[in-house]
Amino acid sequence: MNKAELVDAMARQLGSSKAEAERALEAFLASVAAGLKGNREVSIVGFGTFRVTQRAAREGRNPQTGAPLQIAASKSVAFRPGKVLKDAV
Repeated sequence: MNKAELVDAMARQLGSSKAEAERALEAFLASVAAGLKGNREVSIVGFGTFRVTQRAAREGRNPQTGAPLQIAASKSVAFRPGKVLKDAV
């Protein structure tokens, strides 16, 4: 399901217009991003938890030449599904 399909499904379930559903989805995504930006967990009971994880710096290889290169440390987002979501799938 892509974003447009998700907006359509939300509009049908809410009984609202696609524009209202899209604004609701954008507000949700912005709120999750803002919470993660502050290095906080975003937990939605029954659905799951989003959290920021740290990836350590490491050595990799250039796939074309095989030459070693340094990959910098970075942040990533992890999602752990909740029980209700696991049971639904």
